[in-house]
Amino acid sequence: MHRLDNASRAYDWGSRTDIPQFIGGEPGELPLAEIWMGTHPLGSSTVEGPDRTMPLAEVAGELPFMFKILAADRPLSLQVHPNEAMAQAGFAAEEAAGVPLDAPHRTYKDPHHKPEMAYALTTFDTLVGFRPTAEILRVLNGIDTPLAQSLAEDLHAAPGFRGIVRLIERLLTEEISAAEIEQIVVCCRELVDQGIDVKRAYITAAEIADHYPDDVGVVISLTLNRLTLQPGEAAFLGTGIIHAHLRGMCLEIMAASDNVLRAGLTSKALDPEGLVKCLDRGMSRLARVTPEPFGFSTDVFSPDVREFALAVSQCSRAEPGGTLLPSAGQRIVVCTGGEVELVNAAGERLKLSRGDSVYAGPDDGDIHVVGTGEVAQAYMPTPETVAGELIDLVPPFTERELRRRQRGRGPSAG
Repeated sequence: MHRLDNASRAYDWGSRTDIPQFIGGEPGELPLAEIWMGTHPLGSSTVEGPDRTMPLAEVAGELPFMFKILAADRPLSLQVHPNEAMAQAGFAAEEAAGVPLDAPHRTYKDPHHKPEMAYALTTFDTLVGFRPTAEILRVLNGIDTPLAQSLAEDLHAAPGFRGIVRLIERLLTEEISAAEIEQIVVCCRELVDQGIDVKRAYITAAEIADHYPDDVGVVISLTLNRLTLQPGEAAFLGTGIIHAHLRGMCLEIMAASDNVLRAGLTSKALDPEGLVKCLDRGMSRLARVTPEPFGFSTDVFSPDVREFALAVSQCSRAEPGGTLLPSAGQRIVVCTGGEVELVNAAGERLKLSRGDSVYAGPDDGDIHVVGTGEVAQAYMPTPETVAGELIDLVPPFTERELRRRQRGRGPSAG
């Protein structure tokens, strides 16, 4: 077993307190947004070797997953992650063009897709996926401004998923003025003050405008579902899912990629054309992940992707021999609460406090956790890993249409 020293990322949307407190440090001057655990070349963990500090990849090889601790005090960028074909083509094109890997305007940092799962450590708010057409129309029709009414007319004329994507494309390619955005925000705030909202659309736009008052992402947020995860809940986001995390702290586990196509709510480089192209290929799965029990103390969150699963174990002295973690050839274990000790098959022991993390490889065999606390294990699922039930947050547009036809209600707005 190897104790990890992990890379960190300070972004303007991060928190000065949450991650420092989590890892047992003091609040910093810069907002700390992410801790990266894994072997990605842009932020590899390191381990202590016999005579030097070395990248984790020298011990583990390239891991198929990346594990993060994420803390947000303000909204993240409006973004999507590409599928495998787009990632491979985009990476090859930027490599051929000679764009440096660390260039601010570079989009594709690697040739991999990036499905991901968020596991809430605190109450965690995010915007994910498009609302149904009828719901977006209710949102827009309640906003008495020329831009909102024009958008509603466009969507009414071309409903469904493709119509929503065209709406997003219009917002990203037309010159939408700051005054038009402000009119919508003022109207949203007035509606909220009157106790009027449509599934938190208006309050969300008002909250985002506090940070990005002139950003067209404020308007786009009206088309997106707001999801709140409570601590211990998880959601899976496939590639092509438009999203923007709003606030809270979570564990993120994903395929080992840092490919992000952004279109707003950020000071980073934007790729609106790439984002629309990604959306045009259709959204993947967006679902809550129902955990499967492993023993008495562990919940396994496995969204049935090849790269990753997450096991969360609440350990106590009720199991004096320790809590057995799910088997894995390679794993990263982070302590999320309390103080525990990891014990491998050879009897080697490592003490962990909250925020400490460890890599364990095939030679470590079965891992038991002794003590009182909680640990989260990121690993590549084995054939024995039972995939959790995925409960769609938004049924696919084609599925909703089929349901309506089966009920004899005819075609719908999507």
